[in-house]
Amino acid sequence: MTSSPALVILGPSALATARRIQALYPQAVIHGLRDRVEADAAYDDFGDTLRGLYRSGTPIIALCAAGIVIRSLAPQLASKGAEPPVLAVAEDGSAVVPLLGGLGGVNRMAREIAMRLQVSAAITTSGELRFGTCLLDPPSGYVLADLEQGKRFVSDLLGGENLRIDGDAPWLDQSKLPLAEDGRRTLHITPLQRAARPDELLIHPRSLLVRVEGSEGLPARVHQLLEHSGLAAKALAALLAPATLMTDKALANAARELNVALRFITPYTTLPAAIAQLDGLQVLQAQSPDAAQAIGRPRGRLSVIGLGPGAAEHLTPAVRRALDEAQDLLGYETYVRMAEPLRDDQVRHCSDNREELQRARHAFELAASGRRVVVVSSGDPGVFAMAAAVLEALEESAAPADWHAVELQVLPGVSAALATAAKAGAPLGHDFCLISLSDNLKPWAVIESRLDHAGAADLAMAFYNPISKARPWQLGRALEIVHTHRTPDTVVVLGRDIGRPAEALRVVSLGELTPEMVDMRTLVIIGSSQTRRLPRGDGGEWVYTPRSYPQNG
Repeated sequence: MTSSPALVILGPSALATARRIQALYPQAVIHGLRDRVEADAAYDDFGDTLRGLYRSGTPIIALCAAGIVIRSLAPQLASKGAEPPVLAVAEDGSAVVPLLGGLGGVNRMAREIAMRLQVSAAITTSGELRFGTCLLDPPSGYVLADLEQGKRFVSDLLGGENLRIDGDAPWLDQSKLPLAEDGRRTLHITPLQRAARPDELLIHPRSLLVRVEGSEGLPARVHQLLEHSGLAAKALAALLAPATLMTDKALANAARELNVALRFITPYTTLPAAIAQLDGLQVLQAQSPDAAQAIGRPRGRLSVIGLGPGAAEHLTPAVRRALDEAQDLLGYETYVRMAEPLRDDQVRHCSDNREELQRARHAFELAASGRRVVVVSSGDPGVFAMAAAVLEALEESAAPADWHAVELQVLPGVSAALATAAKAGAPLGHDFCLISLSDNLKPWAVIESRLDHAGAADLAMAFYNPISKARPWQLGRALEIVHTHRTPDTVVVLGRDIGRPAEALRVVSLGELTPEMVDMRTLVIIGSSQTRRLPRGDGGEWVYTPRSYPQNG
């Protein structure tokens, strides 16, 4: 399974079962029919949703009748080799039926889900039922050389032929294959590149490593080396490069083009023996795919992400992918909990919300050791959040050199101002500014100056951190400054917990606004002189600031 599955439900009766399955795949998104069930994401048309997920290669777990899924996906069923896993699960969890994606691990998923739900999976694949394994879908670290040859091979076994295994295939130890020392069919586990004979099936173990010293022309040179040595490209597990090349973008691009891992070594790294070399490159052979993955270490990655306002549907795909791939998550405990559900093997490092720099340093230490690390912010990480703290830690004179070799990325999220504005309409539709009223990291005099200038410039203003128990007076003072530039009928939007279950939106005038209407979880938007209110069809009202501005304004 190459991506997190989508759980698709039609109504509230399937939600409890979907949540049980989601615990097995923590980053799976539950898609529910709009206005019928509160899920992670809403959809309007079941068939369109399934077809879109299928085209994108997303594994699908549909909690409904199998027939509905089949009819919905029928127009998409063109290439069997390109199928993502598709399963139908009874709403009450009493049945698990793998429908599509036999080569994508659908039967493995079916067994995993069935074990979670404590039922039996309805496996119908004849070879897997007979032999207890699927030769056409070997485990991670092993690759089938030829799918069509594999289909004929399994057909022969089903027809009564016996099998012998040449090579190391530990995942078949508990299988029910018709093994015989004089079997007329042979399963070869080999890194060698050659055409398979009619009586054999080739599976390549990804146990080869190519040691490189630079990136120039690398993909073509690697292919030439493997071809010259009679080795299968599918058996290549990783490129090994000196740690000094960790930031070489061309090297990373070459590894992506070759579809292999990129790992880094030092003069002290223990390496297996070389079995071939050409043009300055060496092929090394590890004892097994697992052993190959343990040699060297990857470049560490530090992703600074924004969860958005809180609703799963506002989480970007890039952020979701970073969460899926993370080994360590760091952040304020409230925000780390918002990133759940997480896998049991993902390490949570929770800290106080006032320990940003310490958190950033800890994140770099973990990433510099080769781990995939995520620093969690709510909203957008670059708006009064952790992205600036991470870069500040990197700029410190005491920052170790290996921190600069970490792959650092900042992934945007939906900031609170944008989430609140969208709920209200478009109050930030013209020029605006964002101001934090917290004076923890800047003098209050600076805040007052900025409020005064923003008011004079007639900018719409969004206030973050507007009030707290430690700062009960500052919002009142801020409003005094705003009143010198705005009339009492200026439109104000108050958004509390937008994107979370307790969200509340309120529209008032500046003359009505008092500090008692606001708490630390409220985002305050003060409109410009041009911001307007207009009725909504449902009895509410829209707020927007026109894009044009009076020429004499």
